[in-house]
Amino acid sequence: MKFGIIKERKNPPDRRVVFSPNKLAQLKSEFSEAEVVVEHSDIRIFNDEKYQNKNIEVTKDVSNCDVLLGVKEVPIDALIANKKYFFFSHTIKKQPYNRKLLKAVLDKNIELYDHETIVKANGARLIGFGRYAGIVGAYNGFRAIGLASDTFKLPKAETLDSQQELIAQLKNISLSPIKILLTGNGKVAYGAKEMLDAMNIKEVSVKDYLNKTFHETVYCLADVLDYNKRKDGLEIDNLDFYKHPEKYESNFMRFAEVTDFFIAGHFYGDGAPFLFTREDAKQEDFKIKYVADISCDIDGPVASTIKASTIKNPVYGYDPLKEEEVDYKNENAIVVMAVDNLPCELPKDASEGFGEMFLEHVIPAFFNDDKDGILERAKMTENGKLTTRFSYLQNYVDGLE
Repeated sequence: MKFGIIKERKNPPDRRVVFSPNKLAQLKSEFSEAEVVVEHSDIRIFNDEKYQNKNIEVTKDVSNCDVLLGVKEVPIDALIANKKYFFFSHTIKKQPYNRKLLKAVLDKNIELYDHETIVKANGARLIGFGRYAGIVGAYNGFRAIGLASDTFKLPKAETLDSQQELIAQLKNISLSPIKILLTGNGKVAYGAKEMLDAMNIKEVSVKDYLNKTFHETVYCLADVLDYNKRKDGLEIDNLDFYKHPEKYESNFMRFAEVTDFFIAGHFYGDGAPFLFTREDAKQEDFKIKYVADISCDIDGPVASTIKASTIKNPVYGYDPLKEEEVDYKNENAIVVMAVDNLPCELPKDASEGFGEMFLEHVIPAFFNDDKDGILERAKMTENGKLTTRFSYLQNYVDGLE
């Protein structure tokens, strides 16, 4: 089995990679029957020489590989027919901008495995950059506070080398006592939590957060049933919420009344209630001034997120009364950080972590007859057709929806 690490060709350039030199060398050591090569790239966070120093071949031609591993979408004209590909295709939610890509995958008889579809039997994802989105998102949120208030300055995350450097910068800032709300219970939220804990910010319970006054900066980690409630008043469990989101309504305003800085690290599913609406944000008792929306669902559950921001221009203002974008220093503005590709700002750490997960959960499946069904569940296309698990995409591929 020959694996090829492909060059990232999507614009804007992404410096991440599935395997760092260290992890690729570990793969070779643990699976002696595996061959690995790396396609030449002048943008990758690890340059060609670093792979060659680990005795890994660097080449300009990966057409003789069996399995090709990338991060972002592969341009249609760069797809090699009759290969197995792993990358984020951004098609499983029927994203209209990538319909032609999925059609080309089928036309070229490619077996596509989307990183998002690599899951356990219970559907929980095994691979992703969520932790790093949380890490960078929390950092960028504090940076936005400094920019808007002119109280401190933080360098851009992309200019720093690692999570530890981000933490070192955050430890140097001086914060007035504020209350920070962090939503979510997955890798994104816990990545952000790592940063808050590293800053030695005190974590408090939901009850205390809602009811007590503090003379120091504190944060609260809130799960879905903390900011949603069943319309019939029953108290069940998270699974009920995930299965029947339409039976719930938002209970978020009780948090908005006491929160200064909101870090949105939750997953938002179809049919779930919005956390806060544009009308909610107009209320006098709505106190949130800063939002780091890591989830970044546009015009969705976080009403102030009216667009994605960029690494170049990560912060904008939202005027809740006018319902429009304004300068983030406007006194009426909610200050919004909503970069939708946050892990790109920490490519070294993100690549190391991603490779660790891929080596643990995916590579063994190629050599143990896929005994846990990892590859079978993840496979989207085979023999020029969608697999049964992803047959729901047929109308999307055909342009019928």
